[in-house]
Amino acid sequence: MKPKNTEEVLQSTAATDLADLGAVPHHVHKRELALLLVLAGIQFTHIMDYMVMMPLGPQFMRLFDISPQQFALLVSIYTFSAGVCGFFAAFVIDKFDRKSALMFLYGGFALATLFCALAPGYEWLLAARAVAGAFGGVMGAVVYAIIGDAIPESRRGAATGTVMSAFSIAAVAGVPTGLFLATLSDWRAPFYFLTVVSGLILIAVWYIVPAQRRHLEHKRERNPLKQLHAIFFNRTHLTAFLMFATLMFAGFSVIPFISPYMVANVGMKESELPYLYFFGGLATFFSSRLIGKLADKQGKRKIFAMIAVASIIPIMLLTHFPKTSVVWAVAVTALFMVLVSGRLVPAMALINSSVEPRLRGSFMSFNSAIQQIATGFASLMAGAIIGESASGELLNYGTVGIVASLATLVAIYFSSRLGQH
Repeated sequence: MKPKNTEEVLQSTAATDLADLGAVPHHVHKRELALLLVLAGIQFTHIMDYMVMMPLGPQFMRLFDISPQQFALLVSIYTFSAGVCGFFAAFVIDKFDRKSALMFLYGGFALATLFCALAPGYEWLLAARAVAGAFGGVMGAVVYAIIGDAIPESRRGAATGTVMSAFSIAAVAGVPTGLFLATLSDWRAPFYFLTVVSGLILIAVWYIVPAQRRHLEHKRERNPLKQLHAIFFNRTHLTAFLMFATLMFAGFSVIPFISPYMVANVGMKESELPYLYFFGGLATFFSSRLIGKLADKQGKRKIFAMIAVASIIPIMLLTHFPKTSVVWAVAVTALFMVLVSGRLVPAMALINSSVEPRLRGSFMSFNSAIQQIATGFASLMAGAIIGESASGELLNYGTVGIVASLATLVAIYFSSRLGQH
């Protein structure tokens, strides 16, 4: 049966392939672009909400009088909550239209962000971060499930790169804006800003994101036990989970402590921290889409392995950095962001292609849960390893870098074992 309208065409991978051949109107690509921009906007607020916590780390540690371990918990509680909720959401996420699920989750995320801004102290902020993680983690899984359902394999790498360029925009515009607002007012200002932006994007979701119900055709396979069996008794799925978990563990064992380390050990001022995110994000804005296109042309597995190996260099440099100039600190951090975020583009596209479409929503939700838990453990592990000297410098960050490099090599091994659907 032929699709009846643009929305149905957009949801059909076969139809989007036909668009390339001129069998359907070319304006389908405009709808596809609009969809990707909205999804990128969602990811922008989601990523900024998580990222802005890290440069605010020195302020939190000073204002709340908390230790590196307590700050690590403030970061990791978001991911642990996302992981637990993502696991249970995986049983029901494919029972709903993708758009309806996205609207509900994004609305909850916006409210939770408002609760963060209103938190009166450390304990309340900790609770609000847990609520934000509960909605944000599952929401991210739905975003990538929509990409997998709406975008054909031939363009999925580039589409993933476009949506993941939200990381760059969050770093270039979001985090510096948040820190600027924090200097004008206090740490609450970035969360008020995110609440307003999320509300505007929620309106765009309503008007632009099409209904996606094709996955609902397989209603007979929604028994939770059968769903678990279909997901976890598949060697390809398990390999994908392990690959992405180790990859996220490698990155987020280092990332939460970049700002505190730069201030305490490298000698940067808190007012100079926005430079790290601005120039690093500016570089990744161009590199993410380029890497996505290379992955489509040269092979996702090959490009992932090359970038992952290269990413070990800035990981080791960053975690062993001595006192130096701001220019060198910004340059190495930018290289770190380009390669560490860049390896996620072919990795996500590779994983998206490894799962059957009928299971994609549940798979992505489970994958999001596992990666969030791995991220949380990475932050806690780093917090347990890192100590503080009498002068306030952070100790043992280099050990964290070694662990992250080894985890990267493990992720490359798993990618070599990953099959495709």
